Amino acid sequence: MKKMAGLLAVMVFGSVILSGCGAKGNPSPSDSGSTSKQSEQATKRIGMVTDASGVNDNSFNEGAWNGLQRLQTQNEDKVKVKYLESKSNADYETNMNQFVQQGWDLKFGIGFPLEDTVKKVAQANPKSLFAIIDSNLGGKIPDNVTAITFREEQGSFLVGVIAGLMTKTNKVGFIGGVDFAVINRFESGFKAGVKTVNPKAEITSVYTNSFSAPDLGKQTAATMYDKGADIIFHASGGTGDGLFNEANERKNNGQNVWAIGVDKDQSQTFGTKAVLTSMTKRVDNSIFQVCEQFIKGQFNGGKEIEFGLKDDGVGIAPTSDVNVPKEILNKAMEYRQQIIDGKITVPRTKEEFEKFKP
Repeated sequence: MKKMAGLLAVMVFGSVILSGCGAKGNPSPSDSGSTSKQSEQATKRIGMVTDASGVNDNSFNEGAWNGLQRLQTQNEDKVKVKYLESKSNADYETNMNQFVQQGWDLKFGIGFPLEDTVKKVAQANPKSLFAIIDSNLGGKIPDNVTAITFREEQGSFLVGVIAGLMTKTNKVGFIGGVDFAVINRFESGFKAGVKTVNPKAEITSVYTNSFSAPDLGKQTAATMYDKGADIIFHASGGTGDGLFNEANERKNNGQNVWAIGVDKDQSQTFGTKAVLTSMTKRVDNSIFQVCEQFIKGQFNGGKEIEFGLKDDGVGIAPTSDVNVPKEILNKAMEYRQQIIDGKITVPRTKEEFEKFKP
């Protein structure tokens, strides 16, 4: 099993998440008037504004912050990083403007809920540079903004394959946060993976309309488990904490249920007792790569940068072999290669899933 974990780590990820330490030096605001070339000499100050789930959401925002911490650790004399935590949607614009007013060189909006804020603040400050995760701003990206997006459906397809092959009840579930295009990609890819290997499986999807409501996540998971689902995948940020709490409680009571994590290896937080696998979305890698280019003088303003399976932008957790049999992991890896090779086009929307033919 150790060999399998090593293989997955190489094939699916590449880099590991490292924790950061304090940066050295006395940075001062730098001129961010150019949208293409930046001075390589001055210390770059890079900040991020979280969505309302907060930086310790065990998921998306935490992964983003890990990426910036790794950047700082490896570039101590070149970069300083900081986050501003949003307690609610009302904080987004205030936090972003704070970075602008303090002269930070590059400002990240973490998650599609910040797309209106990034668009508004970027337009009001054309000489200031921004980046947004999970949105291409409707395809109209200002020259002072880089958009970073992911092929969430591709990684979700792989955990769907695992769920479809491992369900004992032929009933699986999906818990989403806000019913939005990004989360729809998780759902559509997962359902396509399940149906590809198990056409008879029943899939229940529920959107909680929140990324920060673990009690609601727990209640939703309990309802699904009570109705016969034995495996549930979530894409709901901090709301998903409730899924793992419910799954662990049921495991302790002898029930054979599983939960599938998202964005990061959630078995690192919730243990391997009930976490079957996780669909990893390497926000940390994407931010690290974009920022490394930035501190070397390259800023991809007005462009969308997309990360998928072939870029190790999405995948499955290297600890998957703890609870997933080797033959099923091998099958998932076969499908991974077919997707990379273009033999399978994974649906990205609910409408595309309805037309999908395994």
